Amino acid sequence: CGMAEGEPKAKKLKLEKKELRYGLKPNDQILAEDKHKELFEELVKKFKVEYHAGGSTQNSIKIAQWMIQEPRKVATFFGCIGKDKFGDILKKKAAEAHVEAHYYEQSEEPTGTCAACITGDNRSLVANLAAANCYKKEKHLDLDQNWALVMKAKIYYIAGFFITVSPESILKVAKHASEKNKIFALNLSAPFICQFFKKSLMEVMPYVDILFGNETEAATFAKEQDFKTEDIEEIAKKAQSLPKENESRQRTVVFTQGKRGTVVAKGSDKVVTFPVVEIDQSEIVDTNGAGDAFVGGFLSQIVQERPLEDCIRAGHYAANVVIRRAGCTVPEKPDFH
Repeated sequence: CGMAEGEPKAKKLKLEKKELRYGLKPNDQILAEDKHKELFEELVKKFKVEYHAGGSTQNSIKIAQWMIQEPRKVATFFGCIGKDKFGDILKKKAAEAHVEAHYYEQSEEPTGTCAACITGDNRSLVANLAAANCYKKEKHLDLDQNWALVMKAKIYYIAGFFITVSPESILKVAKHASEKNKIFALNLSAPFICQFFKKSLMEVMPYVDILFGNETEAATFAKEQDFKTEDIEEIAKKAQSLPKENESRQRTVVFTQGKRGTVVAKGSDKVVTFPVVEIDQSEIVDTNGAGDAFVGGFLSQIVQERPLEDCIRAGHYAANVVIRRAGCTVPEKPDFH
């Protein structure tokens, strides 16, 4: 779902007292409630806010295209925006990133926004879905010209956030991928997805070839699935062995843990932890978008049929670049070999 993300520039946002008022937790992602409306206004009034074209999936697609460089427009993105200023920004930014964006544009709701509140090396995201919540399968995905683009693709990636919007769209794409033996990847995205959208999440899980998540999401997923373990390697193993529709393609589970390395399960008994690229804490500007960047780096290699080790290495590289900058932004060209 396409969203515009408002993020602080230079100074890291200090919200210790406001965290209590707005109920935010470090390293969390939530949907905005009525009580958070003031937060958006307060950020703009009291801080120098920088706007970036975002949305979790769109960030990842943008990073994947950046890593690939040429040919351009390798990646195609679907989402929903409003007919407004932020919608125009998203279209402009997608074009600048050489991403083929096909938005469902509607007038009922404005383009979604996300407040990224940074405290130290944690980020707390508050998403006002707005237009992103208005995506309609029958008005966009089902259209012949759009479905033709789906059929043309060989890898599909959807953030778990979209489960709150159009699970029927996810299932249509996931079933197509399974039937055609293509790769379908999904991100757990946030603890609340695992908790409150469990039924929809588990309906799509049999079609998932690559499952992404961070350690917090993995722990919540394990608890909700009654895995009876808090060990992230065991959680990865159990998630990997969940029922799968296309048995000719083994599921790969990838759980990031920030600076503590990335846990990967592929095959029922094989779990490997890959160390991340070391970085001095003083060089970290903003951890928002790091997870999206990791996925983008990973996808940039798997689409080229590179080994799993290269996919992880590319993910770590992309995340390392992004956390040194404000927002999910990148320099002109990558330095990845």
